[in-house]
Amino acid sequence: MNPELFEQWMLTGLVVLLVAFMAFIIWDLARQSGAGRRSRWILFGVLGLGMLAFVIKTIAVAVL
Repeated sequence: MNPELFEQWMLTGLVVLLVAFMAFIIWDLARQSGAGRRSRWILFGVLGLGMLAFVIKTIAVAVL
């Protein structure tokens, strides 16, 4: 296997795992704080926006 291809796959896979772990952290934070349904949506929306911006940036760089 080509080392560059392996590195690209590992980077993609590990970033996906990192995003999933951060989503778990947001969910756990909402659960521990006793946030209601609306507050959980706000937490996921605001804190998840940072993760979404990273993904959009990566896609934009790949397209350009």
